[in-house]
Amino acid sequence: MQQKPKTLKFLLTALFSTLLTTILIGCGQQKTEDAGYLNKTYPSEAGGTLVDALSGEPSGLIAMMAGESSASAIASNIFNSLLKYDKNLELTGELAQSWDVSSDQKTITFHLKPNLKWADGQPLTSEDVLFTWKTVTDDKTRSPYGADYKLVKSAEAPDSNTFKVTYAQPYAPALDSWSGLHILPKHLLKDQDINNTPFSRNPVGSHYYQLDQWKKGESLSLKRNPNTTQGQAKIDHLVSRIIPDRAAQFLELMADNIDSMSLNSIQYARIFPSRPDLTAKIAQYKELGNSYTYLGFNLKHRPFDDVRVRQAINYAIDKQEIIDGVLLGLGLPVASPYKPGTRWSNPKLQPYPYDPHKAIALLKEAGFEDHDHDGILDRDGQPLSFEILTNQNKEREMSAVLVQRRLKEIGIDVKIRVVEWATFISRFIKTGDFNVVLLGWGLGLEPDQFNIWHSSQQAPGQFNFIGYNNPKVDKLLEAGRLELNPDKRMKIYHEFSEILLEDSPVVYLFAGYGLPAIHKRVKGIDDPAPPAGIGHNSYEWYIPTPLRRNEMSAE
Repeated sequence: MQQKPKTLKFLLTALFSTLLTTILIGCGQQKTEDAGYLNKTYPSEAGGTLVDALSGEPSGLIAMMAGESSASAIASNIFNSLLKYDKNLELTGELAQSWDVSSDQKTITFHLKPNLKWADGQPLTSEDVLFTWKTVTDDKTRSPYGADYKLVKSAEAPDSNTFKVTYAQPYAPALDSWSGLHILPKHLLKDQDINNTPFSRNPVGSHYYQLDQWKKGESLSLKRNPNTTQGQAKIDHLVSRIIPDRAAQFLELMADNIDSMSLNSIQYARIFPSRPDLTAKIAQYKELGNSYTYLGFNLKHRPFDDVRVRQAINYAIDKQEIIDGVLLGLGLPVASPYKPGTRWSNPKLQPYPYDPHKAIALLKEAGFEDHDHDGILDRDGQPLSFEILTNQNKEREMSAVLVQRRLKEIGIDVKIRVVEWATFISRFIKTGDFNVVLLGWGLGLEPDQFNIWHSSQQAPGQFNFIGYNNPKVDKLLEAGRLELNPDKRMKIYHEFSEILLEDSPVVYLFAGYGLPAIHKRVKGIDDPAPPAGIGHNSYEWYIPTPLRRNEMSAE
């Protein structure tokens, strides 16, 4: 039942042909232009517009409510947190000027910078921070992030520049958590339902930029905030065009209609090297991303409540085939929900090997056999058939096709459904109306993954939407949050990862590389990139006047 290599090669060629043909036809036989002007030295100056591409439209711009990467990408330019990570991934102040931790590690006192303002000119004070904490911990607030802040036993704002929190017991991720919560304006939201407020589409923040215009389905435009708490950014306007398809984004990049995007593997490894006109004007970067792609099961639906079925599917999928075929080798296999190479990633763990015979044996043990000889396994008269749901992302779509083919070889009938992102979240994820999803998780620096895997985090809008429930994992996640010794924490999360791999609530497919491409008109980018990546100082990026495109076309 194994697929012959020649047939697999044909499959991959078919998968890529449409994308490659579109790009090559769109490009034509372009000549390499003289791009020497892009490499000249220009002084830093303010002004200009930077245009990028957004794969999915945010459902709103209150990140703690939306819980989406697209929402966070835009909102992080509008809102501030108390703390942030610097270029070397060390915590530093953002709204906070300084902070003190008590000797018993239970109380943190934040001292805000003086004279902070919202974009509308109103004062930003500790009352706003207290309001945000009360909002995220309110049981009526449908936020996936509330659990972190509910561990605070008491919070107070003794004066306008001081915010103080006390935990019932030491909480290891405490400081990190305050780098991830966007502070909201009390004077605009105190009488509103945070779950359903027009503020989410017309926010007022305190960061470098403020919302200028949101054209539904088309673009979001930001302009510089004159009252920013962090000093002025160089670039006047940021425009994010909503272009779900990566091939379409690439055509726009080549046509000089956008300045930056995240490349896929084909674009990075095959198209760019063959196009000197592109490398002359567009800079490429390669960073191991802070995310992984996975196949996730709805554990509340049969037969995915059976660990043998989940493990069988894990054995039946050739992960290296996906890395080589879809990513062109620009990825790594993973066996835990942590970035490879970090201390939290258990080096003893290995991905499930590709073993279709083991998969078939496990399915037979679970009661699945081809009783009616139609090539599809069945149990109690029901065929082993399900739908993989994913969003409009070519790498995920192609991964799903390879998964579908491998599962068919062992007698599992799989269909693929591709859905636009906003619909994907509202119609399927938040309602739990799915069997299997192919998605990705973005990872932070803090190893605590309570919000994703703890059994208490399964309400609509929370992150444990697959319904994972393991008492041992719950206890480890609870212990990991309270352990301050980094070596002991590491052992806790290594054990957690080991149990998770055995349970197979998800199949880890790969950790891919981030492959940003940015037009060389954009200056001020650190090269080589520091640990935090090239985007750490985007507020210092600038576009010299001679290199700016026609501003009308940028909108």
